[in-house]
Amino acid sequence: MKIDTANVSAGNIVDYLNAQEHKSMLRFLTCGSVDDGKSTLIGRLLYDTKLIFEDQLVALESDSRKHGTAGENIDFALLVDGLEAEREQGITIDVAYRFFATEKRKFIVADTPGHEEYTRNMATGASTADLAIVLVDSRQGVLRQTRRHSFIASLLGIRHIVLAVNKIDLVGYDQAVFDGIVADYMAFAKDLGFETILPIPLSARFGDNITTRSEQMPWYDGPALLEHLESVPIEDGALDRPFRFPVQYVNRPNLNFRGFAGQVSSGRIAVGDEVMVAKSRQVSKIKEIVTHGGNLREAVEGQAVTLVLEDQVEVSRGNMLVAPADAPQVTDQLQAHLIWFDANPLLPGRSYILRTETDSVNCTITALKHEIDVNTFAQEAVKSLPMNGVGVCNISLQAPIAFDPYKHNRSTGNFVIIDRYSNATLGAGMIDFALRRADNVQWQATDVHKKARAELKHQKPAVLWFTGFSGSGKSTIANGVEKLLHARGRHTYMLDGDNVRHGLNRDLGFTQEDRVENIRRVAEVARLMVDAGLIVLVSFISPFRSERRLAREMLEDGEFFEIFVDTPIEECAKRDPKGLYRKAAAGEIANFTGISSPYERPENPEIHLHTVGHTPQDLAVRIVDFLHEQGED
Repeated sequence: MKIDTANVSAGNIVDYLNAQEHKSMLRFLTCGSVDDGKSTLIGRLLYDTKLIFEDQLVALESDSRKHGTAGENIDFALLVDGLEAEREQGITIDVAYRFFATEKRKFIVADTPGHEEYTRNMATGASTADLAIVLVDSRQGVLRQTRRHSFIASLLGIRHIVLAVNKIDLVGYDQAVFDGIVADYMAFAKDLGFETILPIPLSARFGDNITTRSEQMPWYDGPALLEHLESVPIEDGALDRPFRFPVQYVNRPNLNFRGFAGQVSSGRIAVGDEVMVAKSRQVSKIKEIVTHGGNLREAVEGQAVTLVLEDQVEVSRGNMLVAPADAPQVTDQLQAHLIWFDANPLLPGRSYILRTETDSVNCTITALKHEIDVNTFAQEAVKSLPMNGVGVCNISLQAPIAFDPYKHNRSTGNFVIIDRYSNATLGAGMIDFALRRADNVQWQATDVHKKARAELKHQKPAVLWFTGFSGSGKSTIANGVEKLLHARGRHTYMLDGDNVRHGLNRDLGFTQEDRVENIRRVAEVARLMVDAGLIVLVSFISPFRSERRLAREMLEDGEFFEIFVDTPIEECAKRDPKGLYRKAAAGEIANFTGISSPYERPENPEIHLHTVGHTPQDLAVRIVDFLHEQGED
């Protein structure tokens, strides 16, 4: 906001700035379908409230002539669409944030994309908003993307909606059109849990009902958009919620100082207050609250501080300091709502990284309970979650995390799903509840343990994981290895892809989703057999690196050996003892590895076997010799 220096003297400038500092803050976003006028609305709002500097206005006029879509008029969308690609295509791609203030309130507005492919950006903008302006083109009415964005806004905890029926000028300011759109939207949104929904007919291009009531619509007796934004109640209950302080960094500049840096997510804390370490349940007291500008007596939600404790308790990044009387949950099993962003679908059984505000753990989607139809809210049974799909799933974590359900605390109840190879963000989630408490469910230790079982057999337990195309010779070579090990008195067991499907995995097909689950189950069985002290030979195509990596990580270091049986697919097709390649090429078999389904070659296998020109017996001897060199047989 620009300061009117003519009316603010040097004597009261401090009072003026103090008043600005203590204004309430409203975070809101614009959302809706493509070309509903979201960017234009924000640009017009800034223009009409005189929050554009003269040099910005000159640049806007120039850009409007070059990139604008409003003829000779100013194209207000260009105030927000800053990327060159956005201006060239006339669409919003990224989330654009704008900060402004009026005499009554400060605002942070996020302009989010309307295209379905940029749903991730819309979810990002909605994650911190208090209010959403859902735009609807008067000529188009309520569309699928309108419903999608409204549902996501509800899911992400937004409780106030402005239904902005835009471009009302293009339908002659017709009240019947407005009333029809409002009725459609209200019928759709009645079960979304919004506290307030205010419909406003407006024209972002011409400024109708933006900052003042429009004379073009005498039939509308509600507030203008800015009037409502300045007066809508903000339920800032963060200070009343339990104290939460996710630790971002352990500050240890010297031997005499150890503090925990981060931002207060909710509640308040003062010197002398008791705090508890969320995961270990250790209790201490606040000795100091340190900031760059000096020590504080108290810190509240939103403040970045360093907390110094009276006791030397173990706290690290990924943990939380919390109120002892109202601690968060700690678990390694949870249920969550998930919005999937990636073009490759979410597959239950596949391993990902779950990242919270400060913590990062490996995770597996153990069950996709259902996908939610954003038009009807129907819960549909599915085996995978497509791009931009919204679903409910169960998640198993490699280590417990501390959290609050998302509906109680946005900051400590949200997470993102990360790809383990590319580090790309694949989805965003909201935690519903813990499925079980990590400290109550543990691996059952017994008096007869893995080491004792292995010593009785005079061997080191391990998994030999054979991977390669169908017909590559995996099972033949594995069978040869087992014969050699058996002859040496070793205790072994072989898990073969075909044999396992007669019992344990008889309910699974050959879709990508079922293949992931197939390998997950086999890996779990192999882990149990290693615990029994056995040498386990696993012969599966196992085409995906992520599943082979999941199997490796279930075991201890030195217990998993990946063996790549590298036979060219042309050679496999020549052998084709079951006629599978011929049928796959004819389209009679779907999802066949190497033909209609991908195979991801191992990158760093322990053993790489080139089979052409070598007999299975020679290759089996090579594997046994390798194990002997490693001291594994």
